[in-house]
Amino acid sequence: MVLRLQGTSLARMASMLVLIVTVIFEISNLALAETEATFISSIPAIIVSVYLVGRNAAITATFVTAAAGLGAARILRGEVSVEDWLRAIFLLVSGFMIAFMFHRLRQDLSAALEIAEDRLSAVEATESRFRSVFERAAIGFANTNDKGELLQSNRRLCELTGYSEADLAHFPLARLVHPDDRDSVVEALADQGKSTTPFDVEVRLLRKDGSTFWARLNLSSYRSDGLLSESAIAVVDDISERRTAREAIRVQKERLDLALSAGRLGTWQIDLKSGMVTGSDKFWEILGLPRANGRQMEELAAVVHPADWPKLAVPKESDLSTNYDVEIRVRRSDGSVRWVVLRGREERYHDQQLLIGVAADLTERRQTTLLRATVRRRERILIEQRHRFSNLFSVVTALVKMVEVPGGNVAKFKDDLVDRIRALEVTHTMISRRAASSVPLRDLVLQELSPYLETRKIKTDGPDVLMSSGAAETFGMIVHELATNSVKHGVIGAPRGRLEVRWAYASDEAESDDVVFDWIESGSRRKTKNIGHGMGSMILGVNTAPLIGHSSKLEIFDGGLRYSLRLPRREIES
Repeated sequence: MVLRLQGTSLARMASMLVLIVTVIFEISNLALAETEATFISSIPAIIVSVYLVGRNAAITATFVTAAAGLGAARILRGEVSVEDWLRAIFLLVSGFMIAFMFHRLRQDLSAALEIAEDRLSAVEATESRFRSVFERAAIGFANTNDKGELLQSNRRLCELTGYSEADLAHFPLARLVHPDDRDSVVEALADQGKSTTPFDVEVRLLRKDGSTFWARLNLSSYRSDGLLSESAIAVVDDISERRTAREAIRVQKERLDLALSAGRLGTWQIDLKSGMVTGSDKFWEILGLPRANGRQMEELAAVVHPADWPKLAVPKESDLSTNYDVEIRVRRSDGSVRWVVLRGREERYHDQQLLIGVAADLTERRQTTLLRATVRRRERILIEQRHRFSNLFSVVTALVKMVEVPGGNVAKFKDDLVDRIRALEVTHTMISRRAASSVPLRDLVLQELSPYLETRKIKTDGPDVLMSSGAAETFGMIVHELATNSVKHGVIGAPRGRLEVRWAYASDEAESDDVVFDWIESGSRRKTKNIGHGMGSMILGVNTAPLIGHSSKLEIFDGGLRYSLRLPRREIES
C-alpha cells in the first residue's frame, strides 16, 4: 500500500513538471511569434498527464495550457486574435478527446490486467493443489525427460523404492525395473512421444536395498512446450499383495480344475433372467455338444430327452437357498442315450440371479446299478425256480391223489391224470418264459388254477389288468405259491371248502393307482406248522417285502386263509 502511494505521488510530480515545462515552452514560442507550435506543443503534456495520473489531470492540463496560451497572447500582443481562439478551442477539443480515449484504454488495460492476475492466481492455486496431490498420493508419480530419466518424484515413489527424491533426480527409470522385465519398458520409453496410447504393464521393480516388488507401471507421453523436447508421466502402483492373492486364486483354480477333471465333472451356469447357459468344456462334452461360449436354454432341447425336458425348468424368481438336483437323459449325435445329473444352487451376483452347479455323466454307474439289481432279481428267480421244481413233485402227487379211478377204469384214470399234469405244465411254461407282449392278470390266475377248476369250488372276479412280461413272471410265482400252498394245506387239496380270487382298483383310497389282489380260502383248512421262515413265505412277503407290490398281508384263521397284496400300476405295467 505504501509503495502504491509513493508511486502515485511520483506520477503526479512528473505530470506537474511536464505541465510546467510545456507552459514555459508555450510562452516562449508566443514571445517568438510561433503561434502554431505553441498549441501543438501542449499535446504531449496532455498525453503524459492522462497516462501518469488520469483523465482529470489531462483535462486540467488542457485547460491550463489553453488558458496560458490565451493569457500570454493577451499580454504579449495586447489582444487575442480569432485564430488564437480557434487554436484554443481546437486544443480543448483535442485534449478532451485524448483524455477520454486514453482513460478508456487505461480502464481496459486495468481490467485485462485484473483478469490476467485472477487467472494467474487460479493457475497458482491449481498448481498448488496438484503439487499437494502429487506429494500425498497413495501411488507413486514421476515425470521423465526424453532420455527416460526421472525428473520429479513424489513421496510415495520414494517410499516404494527406498531412494530419496534427490537420489531419483535424473535416475534412469529403466534401472528401477528388474532385468528380466526391462526390455518392454526400455522399448516404451524409446517410443514416447511417437504414440499417444498409454503403456501399461505389470513388472518387478528394484528397491535400493536390492529387493523386488511387483508394481503396475503406466507411462503416458505428453509434450512440454519446448522446455523438454518429449517427456512422460510414470505412475507406479504396488500390487504385490494383489499379485499374491491372484496367484493363490490361480493355484486354487488349477486344483479345482484338476479335481473336476479327475471326477469327470463339468461346471455350468444359467442366467435366470436371460436364459443364457454357459459351461466348461467338459460340460459341453457331457451333453455331446460342441464347445461354445454360451447357448440359450431352448437350444438344449435338441439333445435332452423330451420326457425329461420339464425337469430342466427353473423358476424366474425363487428362494436363493433352493438346491437344484435333476437327472436327465441326453441323446448323443451317434444315437446313444446317456444319463446326466445336474446339481446346483441359486446365487445372486451383483444384479444377476444365477443358477450355478456341476454336471456328471452317470450312465456307467446307472447301468452298473441296474445290472446288479437284475442279477439279484435273477438270483431270486432262480431260487424260486428251484423251489418250484421241488414243489412240482408235491403238486403232481396231490393231483394223483385227487383224481379217483372211475369204476376201476385205469385207462380213464391215466387220461385224467395226464390232462391235469399237462395243464400244470402249460401254467408253468407260461409263467417261466419271458413273453414280449403283456399278459392279462386274469389269464395268470386261471391258468394256474385250471387243473382244479372242474373239481373244486373256485371263483375269480376282477377287471381287465395287463401286466408286463417281467411283472407277470414275478406275480405268477406268488399265485403259484398260493396254489401250491392250497394244494398242500388248503381247499384245493381237500374235498370241501371254497376259494375266491378277486382283484380291483383302489379307486376309493388315496393311492388310486394300485390294484388290490385278494386270495380267500374258506370252509376247509388243515393245521400247519409255523409260517414265516420258508421259501414260500419269502415269495409272499410274510415277514419281508414281496417279490412285487407292497403291503402284503397273510391271515390264517380257523378253516380258512386270506392273503392281500397291493400292486402299483406303474410297476406292473412298465
